Amino acid sequence: MSNVIPDDLKHLLKEPIVVGLVTLMPDGQPQATPVWCSYDGEHILVNSTNTRQKDENMRERPQVTVLAINPENPYNYLEVRGEVVEITEAGALEHIHQLAKMYFNRDDFYAGMPELRGKETRVIYKIKPLHVTGQ
Repeated sequence: MSNVIPDDLKHLLKEPIVVGLVTLMPDGQPQATPVWCSYDGEHILVNSTNTRQKDENMRERPQVTVLAINPENPYNYLEVRGEVVEITEAGALEHIHQLAKMYFNRDDFYAGMPELRGKETRVIYKIKPLHVTGQ
């Protein structure tokens, strides 16, 4: 296919669907993690902390895959093989609050875990689609 996400599949990145993020470990083995994401019309945005294995993986090996499966119809899916083209802390705290609102209708990501507030560094990983498939 192409590197463009088809209009009829974009909903899988705009709805609160937990997606699979696949990164590459130092030995080349894939590592899959369930994550929240958003889509800015050009890039898939994933938010995490800078202490996770996926952070190290994406910094060292920016090739990733995002797999979104419609929970109401598993044959409606989107696979995006891409590259992490930007890693930034700028706006990451606001982004995780936006994701918490989208996924849990909660304004504050840290509302349920106040012990973590201010103790971790949030990061946004901007993923550029390179190969897109789905149905």
